[in-house]
Amino acid sequence: MTSGTPYSGGINSLGFDRAPADTRVVVAMSGGVDSSVTAALLKEEGYDVVGITLQLYDHGVAVQKKGSCCAGQDIHDARRVSDELGIPHYVLDYESRFKNQVMEEFADSYIKGETPIPCVRCNQTVKFKDLLDTARDLGADCMATGHYVQRRVGADGKAHLVRGVDGGKDQSYFLFATTQAQMDFLRFPLGHMDKAQTRGQAERFGLTVADKPDSQDICFVPEGRYVDVIERLRPGALEPGDIVDVDGNVLGQHEGIVKYTIGQRRGIGIGGTDEPLYVVKLNPAKKQVIVGPKEALLTTAIGVKDVNWIGEPVPHEGLMVIAKIRSTRPGVPARLFMEGTRVRLVLEEAEAGVSPGQAAVFYDGDRVLGGGWIDRAESADPRLAAA
Repeated sequence: MTSGTPYSGGINSLGFDRAPADTRVVVAMSGGVDSSVTAALLKEEGYDVVGITLQLYDHGVAVQKKGSCCAGQDIHDARRVSDELGIPHYVLDYESRFKNQVMEEFADSYIKGETPIPCVRCNQTVKFKDLLDTARDLGADCMATGHYVQRRVGADGKAHLVRGVDGGKDQSYFLFATTQAQMDFLRFPLGHMDKAQTRGQAERFGLTVADKPDSQDICFVPEGRYVDVIERLRPGALEPGDIVDVDGNVLGQHEGIVKYTIGQRRGIGIGGTDEPLYVVKLNPAKKQVIVGPKEALLTTAIGVKDVNWIGEPVPHEGLMVIAKIRSTRPGVPARLFMEGTRVRLVLEEAEAGVSPGQAAVFYDGDRVLGGGWIDRAESADPRLAAA
């Protein structure tokens, strides 16, 4: 975390035993207010700052969507801020990497009946792997981003990933895949601030993006129309099938399971039932959308694959954690059992609407212990076990 105070010798605010002027930091600049303030704060402290913006996806002339991390306007804004700050700025063409590592998997995940989180995959691959390598090639001592998370060095000497102070903006859930080696290289200067403070800093610096709205959509999914993206990437993927209840009775037909998500109530395509029905499971092998009452959404245990673990070893009898299984919901108490690169979470209380493809992130207080991808939700309803 940066302090804003002049350097007076010793360890600088980024943790290096040298003057800021002798410390090169690459700032990942999206063109938004957060990363722009990050660059401005570090420049003010005297660091050797280099701005990098990634060209990830171009909607083209037909779709101009401001506020997207990938739009041409954002690259223009990042370049303009860099000029205002007097720092070098580079634009890297990562479109092919982004398509192969993020967009293709996004489409495949929906086809498998999952609900993916492409922003996590982007952080995991393109930003915190490929971009970190580029930062090192540029001679950077570290890389800084505008994420609302904190980095603290623990008693063990390791850098820990910790929730941001602003609970409403905390982004630790989306950074669960950050490895220990990456944490050692990364810095998050905004983790101790809230959004209002960040905008106040942007106004203090006179940045042109001070009033720029936050992006709300996935950058390559304009207007949230993800089905259009899937149809373009996977022509013919929308196969029709049956809508069935938890007992296997056919209630209607659908035009493709990619149009449905776990927990969905509206727009299912069936009516005339005595009670509200929810999407409780998707079966891509049988092309089935399974619907049931709200209680059929309850999950008692969760299987998690491809786990990135940056905490201490888990004892054989399991470890009590707070598990966050959706970005918009509070964490829930659970006992975690480690099984190689897999985790089994046993929830203290049944949770509704757990969807394969989403992330499960494990906390000890505010510290992130790790996380992975949900691939199994064990239903409290025995009728769904074999569905």
